[in-house]
Amino acid sequence: MASCETCQYAYIDEYTGEPVCDLDLDEDEVIRLSHRRTKECPYYKNGDEYQTTVKHQL
Repeated sequence: MASCETCQYAYIDEYTGEPVCDLDLDEDEVIRLSHRRTKECPYYKNGDEYQTTVKHQL
């Protein structure tokens, strides 16, 4: 399962210290996402530039 901490669309909230999703979803997408049976996020995108670069070079 992908972690929010490594997602390109997440940032750490300065008050809670928790990752917060910064995707611009419309109301229908939010409802669809909340009713999914799996907790895997379909919008996850790895934000680790180093890993992406190394994988691209291989």
